[in-house]
Amino acid sequence: MTSQEPVGPPFAFPLQLDGESGGRMRQLHEQLRAAILDRRLCAGAELPSTRRVATAYAIARNTVIAAYDLLIAEGYVVPRAGAKAIVAELAAASVAARRAAKARPLPLGLEDPRLNPLWRTPFLASSSPRGLPPRSFRLGVPEHRHFPHEIWRKLSAHALRAWSKVPFSYPPSEGIAELREAIAQHVAFARAVACKADSVVVTSGAQQAFDLLARLLVTPGKTRVAFEEPGYPPVRAAMAAAGAQLVSIPVDDEGLCVDRLPPDVKIVSVTPSHQSPTGVALSMRRRIALLDFARTHGAVVLEDDYDGEFRFGGRPLDALQTLDRDALVFYIGTFSKSLFPALRKGFVVAPAWARDALVTVKHCTDSHGDAIAQATLAAFIREGHLARHVRRMRPIYAERREALLDGLDRYLRDWFEPIPSEAGLHLAARIRAPVLADAMFAKARVHVPGAMSAGEYSREPLQRPALTFGYGVIDADEIAPALQRFARALEG
Repeated sequence: MTSQEPVGPPFAFPLQLDGESGGRMRQLHEQLRAAILDRRLCAGAELPSTRRVATAYAIARNTVIAAYDLLIAEGYVVPRAGAKAIVAELAAASVAARRAAKARPLPLGLEDPRLNPLWRTPFLASSSPRGLPPRSFRLGVPEHRHFPHEIWRKLSAHALRAWSKVPFSYPPSEGIAELREAIAQHVAFARAVACKADSVVVTSGAQQAFDLLARLLVTPGKTRVAFEEPGYPPVRAAMAAAGAQLVSIPVDDEGLCVDRLPPDVKIVSVTPSHQSPTGVALSMRRRIALLDFARTHGAVVLEDDYDGEFRFGGRPLDALQTLDRDALVFYIGTFSKSLFPALRKGFVVAPAWARDALVTVKHCTDSHGDAIAQATLAAFIREGHLARHVRRMRPIYAERREALLDGLDRYLRDWFEPIPSEAGLHLAARIRAPVLADAMFAKARVHVPGAMSAGEYSREPLQRPALTFGYGVIDADEIAPALQRFARALEG
């Protein structure tokens, strides 16, 4: 006597199957797998026959067989000779674990206790600007419209052709020789940094350089690292992640207050060319004092040459590394501002005593370089395109800077006092009435989008709050109208 298939839907829960046959197979597989994991199909339960499922949902029987076979291969279903397949016990154990986890719900996001406590610290959270208009007062982004894209494309194509003619290999983690040589020549010419190619370690932007130096120089729980306050948060983050003890040192119109450095500090992080975010330059007397401090107390200095390429006014100050005669300074540079951020190329010029160890750290975290992009950049520098691009952009940025200073003086003199600065792609202005700072920041977000409070660079509330205006991606003729609208909003 032939057994009869049960009447009614094959499952006690609905299935939604539509689209092409391949899509229906995936849908059937995914929905049955979800039912097993959620225990709507319990361990040991028989699956309905493939014929019954095919008939009920008007699909080909081979579609159902394929879905069942996939569940069997994944271990969710166990086949039986001469009988219907059943749900595996393994799924039940998985469900039990899932239910146990649900019984003790965990906080979401940064509060989750499974995370290292460091990464639950709010000041380390990413705060990258989003939703800004293309033309804005955003900080840290250079102009794209004047970049020699065609030259870059040709050099990149040449690098690709050359790469296609050699056997595959892993390029050195410290960077290809051509790029290290080009960087050494560039910084010697542009910033008077004395170094050889062997002193250069190529990194994925300045941020990786900070991370590598933190790994190299910090003894967790012991090493005290001094930072500018306010200062660039990602540097603090890299050092904190390595277990450093953070020491905040105030900044005034001469830069880092060197006389406030505690004697047990072993690393000093500084942006001497264009302080981030105030824009001031470290004075010559403080540069000498900082090197004297490092020599006397056995410390090292991390020189982040932030925005050092673009300087307006008098003769640019040489890099701090140029004054160093005792191998105390690690010089960090990046091409994110002079060229473009997506290039992700930075570098460290390391003292001879630390170079081999730094290369070892780099190899452990990033075992080889990207040869094509590095070869393109090396040719771009070697053929003089970088120097020409910087010369071309300097008067463009200078015009925008003058428009910003003029607009601050004309429309916002009663509210802001510009901080003296002669370099970089942004300018900061202190708020004359600090009690009004929060309300002014709120209006700035609307009328001068991209401008940022200097407090976002600080671990503690600033006694002298300031607003920073970038001019890398806003035209000179757009600046005055925006500042005028901002002034009207403040008056209202």
